[in-house]
Amino acid sequence: MATMNYYFTTLSPWAYLSGLRAEEIAAKHGLTVVYKPLDIMALFSRTGGTAPADRHPARMDYRNQELRRQVKKAGLPMTFPKPAFWPTNPAPSSYAIIAAQEAGGGDLGKLTHSILRACWAEEKDIGDESVVQDCLEAAGFERGLTTSGMLLGAETYARNLEEAVEKGVFGAPFYVLDDGEKFWGQDRLADMDAYLAGDL
Repeated sequence: MATMNYYFTTLSPWAYLSGLRAEEIAAKHGLTVVYKPLDIMALFSRTGGTAPADRHPARMDYRNQELRRQVKKAGLPMTFPKPAFWPTNPAPSSYAIIAAQEAGGGDLGKLTHSILRACWAEEKDIGDESVVQDCLEAAGFERGLTTSGMLLGAETYARNLEEAVEKGVFGAPFYVLDDGEKFWGQDRLADMDAYLAGDL
C-alpha cells in the first residue's frame, strides 16, 4: 500500500493543530501513515533552521500571531503562547510512538494526537513516563512499551532524522508521499488532499 511519511516532533504546536486530518486524508486516498518522530532541533541545525529561542523577535511575533489564527481555524483547545511543560524532553514520547508502530494493535493516530494534546492543551509533561503510558493505554497499546521499546525507539529516532535530511525535510509537521511530493505544515493538508485527488 502507498504511504504518507509523516515527519514531526511531539513538541510541535503545528503538529498538534493538524489534529487527525492527515489520517483522514490518508484513509480517503488509501494510504498508510508512517509516523517518523525526530529531533527537530537537530533537524533545524542540519537544514538551516533556527530554534525558536534564537529567532529574531519579529519572526516570533509573527509566529505567535499566526499560531493564534491557526488555533481558531483548527477549533482545538490550546494553552497559549506556551504550555507549562514546554519545551520538555521529546524522546520518551517519540520512542513510545515508534515502539507502538512496531508493536501494532492500537490506534497510532490517536496516540500521536493524544501526546500532542497532553502537551499543548492539558498542561502535562510528555517527558514524564507516566503521562506517555496513559496515552499509550488510551490508544490501545501496552503501557510497558515505554521501557521495552526504548532501544528500538532510540535507534529509529536517529534514523528518522537522517532520512528526513536526505528527503529534504526541514520542519514539522512535514509529509512526504511515495512519489517524492512534499507538504510542510498543517496548513498544507488541504493541498495534499487536492494533490492526491489529482487536482493539483
